[in-house]
Amino acid sequence: MTMLDEERRLETREAPLEMDPEQFRAAGHRLVDQIAAFMARIPEGAVTPGETPPQVRSVLGAGKSLPQKGDDPAALLDDAARLLFDHSLFNGHPRFFGFITSAPAPVGVLADLLAASVNPNAGAWVLSPMASEIEAQTVRWIAELIGYPTNCGGLLVSGGNMANFVGFLAARKAKTPWDVRTGGASSPDGRRMRVYTSAETHTWVQKAADLFGLGTDAIRWIPVDDNLRMRTDALRTQLAEDMAAGDIPLLVVGTAGSVSTGAIDPLREIAAICKEHDLWFHVDGAYGGFAAALPDAPPDIKALSLADSVAIDPHKWLYAPLEAGCTLVRDATALHDAFNYHPVYYHLGDYEEPGINYHEYGPQNSRGFRALKVWLALRQAGREGYVRMISDDIALNQRMYDFVKEQEELEAFTHDLSICTFRYVPSDLKTGTAEAEQYLNKLNTELVTRLQNCGEAFVSNTVINDKFLVRACIVNFRTGLQDVRALPSIVVRHGRELDAEMRQAT
Repeated sequence: MTMLDEERRLETREAPLEMDPEQFRAAGHRLVDQIAAFMARIPEGAVTPGETPPQVRSVLGAGKSLPQKGDDPAALLDDAARLLFDHSLFNGHPRFFGFITSAPAPVGVLADLLAASVNPNAGAWVLSPMASEIEAQTVRWIAELIGYPTNCGGLLVSGGNMANFVGFLAARKAKTPWDVRTGGASSPDGRRMRVYTSAETHTWVQKAADLFGLGTDAIRWIPVDDNLRMRTDALRTQLAEDMAAGDIPLLVVGTAGSVSTGAIDPLREIAAICKEHDLWFHVDGAYGGFAAALPDAPPDIKALSLADSVAIDPHKWLYAPLEAGCTLVRDATALHDAFNYHPVYYHLGDYEEPGINYHEYGPQNSRGFRALKVWLALRQAGREGYVRMISDDIALNQRMYDFVKEQEELEAFTHDLSICTFRYVPSDLKTGTAEAEQYLNKLNTELVTRLQNCGEAFVSNTVINDKFLVRACIVNFRTGLQDVRALPSIVVRHGRELDAEMRQAT
């Protein structure tokens, strides 16, 4: 190809990824119609096809090589829709009770399409003027919803792990008595930093201690009471021992809704202890924090307003599509101090009244526009709408617990916020022995696996006092009374079948 030919080609450039407006419009309309039909039929179908990894790989054709030539985008979208609609687990199904992943709000689904079409880089204001301002307003609205100071700092992140990491790093910078960003997390005089959290805290705290230089041995696991709440007497004892040994207490993590059971730590007491000892108080409210919006919320969950930082997940109890986590920090300068670097190649605008550059307040430089789906849903539902939906989820959990207790073969354990735990116990099994407990653990482990594959309902598990339990969580605006009424019967039916199979095998 001559230079002239090359110039002509570039003047009339045709990129393989381009779609003209009519192509895009036709493919988009068809896809929206397919999505609308899919969403309409979700409640009538199975929660999951229950396929194995090899089966899914076979349907996908996972071993195929990368195509040498491209294909028609409309046909590709049809293919992708078919694969996803026919071979996925549907957390939007009203009988999805597993983990803490919500049904996605339809407006959030459309919001992600809109956000991707503009494709702002929400790391710098000059690259995302409207997106940055929408994110700032979204952060303020989330703070207002849960009763946190609205003049706080904050930003949207990928989820609970990252939201907690951001609070952890802000605490590390604010409370380490040397320049930790320059010198690292090792004390010049050999002392150890310490982090305090309950034995029920999510595993993010281990990742944070590992990734950010403290080491997992820095974590002090504080025992819990009979309600699985942090024991503040044990916290005080551990703090006194560590300070006497010359260690450096850094932060205390309180949980507003544990992943296992929904337990809420005594946040008000923890806040007082942190104030007394000048410690950073961080609340992991990734799941339960939004319950603070309820007028009748437990006083302890409302006490998250006292925290130095709060992690909270809109993709849980605000029903936003994944991904959407959020960190709130009482003092915005603590975020800036923990994350800001300004190399010479950053010239990001010069305004008399500058906008916020989110790369200075969190770990990412390039950032997607996560806030739009949260912002639109907050506007669509309003405070009253969210209070009603969250209240309904909690009320349905109470009814589920009641239905479980009515079943002779189910043993109910806990019900906090919107999480219920129980186990299947055969009616003729003599309980109370180590052998019986071992059998029940094995039976319920297999039962959870079967329930996760059967398609009728989807649950997860937890372990309390060495007992393996079925765990059902409701963060789903599509779940109704008929769904929670059905679950205990489904569990009993599968439990009976599995118990008979296991006994026959022995």
